[in-house]
Amino acid sequence: MNQTQRFSTKGWVLFAVMALVWGVPYLFIKEAVDSYSPAAIVAGRTLIGALILLPIAIHRRALVPALKLWPWVLAFGAIEMAGPFLLLGHAEQTLPSGLTGLLVATVPLFAAVIAFFRGDRGVLRPARASGLLIGFAGVAIIVAGPALAVAGTSSLLAVGEVLLVALCYAIAPFIVATKLKDVPALGSITLSLFAVGLFYLPIGILTQHEVPTVRSTVSLVALGVVCTAVAFIAFFALIAEVGPVRAPLFTYVNPVVAIVLGTILLGETLSIGLLIGFPLVILGCWLAATGGIVPRRARPGPPPLGEAEVP
Repeated sequence: MNQTQRFSTKGWVLFAVMALVWGVPYLFIKEAVDSYSPAAIVAGRTLIGALILLPIAIHRRALVPALKLWPWVLAFGAIEMAGPFLLLGHAEQTLPSGLTGLLVATVPLFAAVIAFFRGDRGVLRPARASGLLIGFAGVAIIVAGPALAVAGTSSLLAVGEVLLVALCYAIAPFIVATKLKDVPALGSITLSLFAVGLFYLPIGILTQHEVPTVRSTVSLVALGVVCTAVAFIAFFALIAEVGPVRAPLFTYVNPVVAIVLGTILLGETLSIGLLIGFPLVILGCWLAATGGIVPRRARPGPPPLGEAEVP
């Protein structure tokens, strides 16, 4: 699809789906950690997602190419899933789900810095550099503000964990773009999910010390089915429909979903720091990723002379 074209109806539907399915994981994680250990959540989520995607990957013959580059597939899985999923589970034992989702929205900021050090000087043009400063200012306001009072001083460590997750999420796509560019994404994802799930399975069993509640179990299953398997399928479809440049823009909507759901369903507090920092982070992420440029659809002009329709 031409990158200058507007979103099709299908593109907007997929965009909305991704904004939702990757905006609700923070709510489900918050519920799951109530009776599951973080390692058990990672194992359950990834194995459920892998088992759902496996038949599709086999049908599309996507596993063999991924197996040929298994070291890089495992590296991708470690940075995209193994570390972040565990850190998110641990952090949400302390942080509100809305704040967690907001901090993860700093991914484009980290991505811009990484791209700059990789030689892409364009990412720090004035508009994008302003976006970096505005975004990090928003994070600083949130971290230093009343939002941290929700859980006390231990939340400082949790904030650091979530920002590390954002850094991992920013690094992982560079592995795909440079080392796994010729490997079907579905194969890389399925193999990564299985590897991460099998790695965490014994750890999850050993660290699970209480009987899971029904509510936590439902949340864990939802994480695996909706936020992992369905999410990745929808993400691939969105990339195919609107291209890899505009597809990740849904990440700017995810924090809105996380904060709204956390406030409505979990009764989490909307602090002044969060209300001030939230729009700054979103604005900063958008500027850093796009340079403030909004693609416009060219208006159709009159037909050239000699090509007008004949009545």
